[in-house]
Amino acid sequence: MTVNKSHLKHILELNFAVVLISTSGTLGRYITLDPFVTITFRAILAGIVLYLFCRFRKFKINIANKKDLFKVVVGGCLMGIHWVTYFYSLSLSSVAIGMLSIYTYPVITTFLEPLLLKTRFSKMHLGLAVLVLFGIYFLVPEFSFENDQTLAVAFGVTSAFFYSLRNLLMKQEVEKYNGSVLMMYQMIIITIMLSPVLFLFDLSAVPSQLPPILVLAIVTTCFGHTLLLISFRNFSVTAASIISSAQPVYGILLGLLFLGEYPAVNTIIGGILIVFAVFAEIFRSIKREA
Repeated sequence: MTVNKSHLKHILELNFAVVLISTSGTLGRYITLDPFVTITFRAILAGIVLYLFCRFRKFKINIANKKDLFKVVVGGCLMGIHWVTYFYSLSLSSVAIGMLSIYTYPVITTFLEPLLLKTRFSKMHLGLAVLVLFGIYFLVPEFSFENDQTLAVAFGVTSAFFYSLRNLLMKQEVEKYNGSVLMMYQMIIITIMLSPVLFLFDLSAVPSQLPPILVLAIVTTCFGHTLLLISFRNFSVTAASIISSAQPVYGILLGLLFLGEYPAVNTIIGGILIVFAVFAEIFRSIKREA
């Protein structure tokens, strides 16, 4: 089988984006601020960096089309809700539980993409998505909302839903506008949406937490999420979602390395199922483009 080098390059770029984004789990657990405060400052710092980068590269930053601007604004709101609920999930559990629970989003995307973007429904994607969902099953041995782990998974699944909607909404926009410009706009929207946090929350601990928030803003957000957004030009949102399901595995390894969080056996089983789905989609994607 001859491998299409250009397609392989796109797969490597997507997986690099996934590695960068996977730092969010460890950083989310390490930062001790309320998730609303963390996400507010993440958006502010990332927005500033992205604006300077766009100006330096002389990207066109105007979105004159009102319909496109509306989509970007809604996408920013969805992204903000995704981040806040995800970080609440992390605060209630471990890196492993928090990150794996949001990876119901490939399942959600599998059903939403054909409905919203009128794409062809793939039985293979459905099978892989169900495999990911089955992996998630191992994360919650006892379903009870008095259990922090169950609440963490509930927040994670909620986060996944909003993340899936945002990605699908941005699929068409990334064909028209630069990925960094789109991310900059979304950071501005999140900042505006969460601006009351600056007046309603205690911000005295923010200075001591700025270094990890800066890493979260620059490495995870500016680089990782922008690269992921750009990948939508080369993959369907469903395919990109399934491939990026490797993110929790990278995140768990980082959590083990930096936080000493060792995943339980059931978590490992769930992770193996998710990784299998990821590599099945990668192999299928390479074979299709060969």
